[in-house]
Amino acid sequence: MKWKIILLAAVTGLLVSCGETYQATDTGTITVSRPVYRSFTSQYPSSTNVVWSYYDPNVVILNDWDLGGWTVADQSDYAVRFNMDGEDYYAWYDSDGTWIGTAYVVRDYTRLPVMVNTSVHNLYPTYTISSVNREYYGSTTAYEITLKSDKSKVVMLVDDNGNVIKQKVKTDY
Repeated sequence: MKWKIILLAAVTGLLVSCGETYQATDTGTITVSRPVYRSFTSQYPSSTNVVWSYYDPNVVILNDWDLGGWTVADQSDYAVRFNMDGEDYYAWYDSDGTWIGTAYVVRDYTRLPVMVNTSVHNLYPTYTISSVNREYYGSTTAYEITLKSDKSKVVMLVDDNGNVIKQKVKTDY
């Protein structure tokens, strides 16, 4: 009996040390490494409805990783979707647990900083905003804004002060 308890404890310890297992969208379950799990839970302790997945370059909330200047993720890295403060968040971590960045969808465009709104409307007065993501990368906060007109689409990255960091224009999309 004593050996069964020791064996059970050893197997349990081995399983726990491998990482946390989570439900992932459409892919069953994945095991999130301890460093990634610790990094996420310390950064977002009040998160709820957490869903993990491996990074998939075909399923990304951001319009263009390169536009944001983020670290390029690969399929060994993690993406996590969660809720916090009434918002839907998305965050990315590399396989070592290093935070890549976080974004959330801004649904109410009136909540954009005045300088961001002013810059967008001065540069593209005839366009309408079709989507906004607020992005965090290191100590940088920026807004990835998609604008549309009848014949073209603009994706721009604007900092909190209204400075355009990057922009791309696509005509006849």
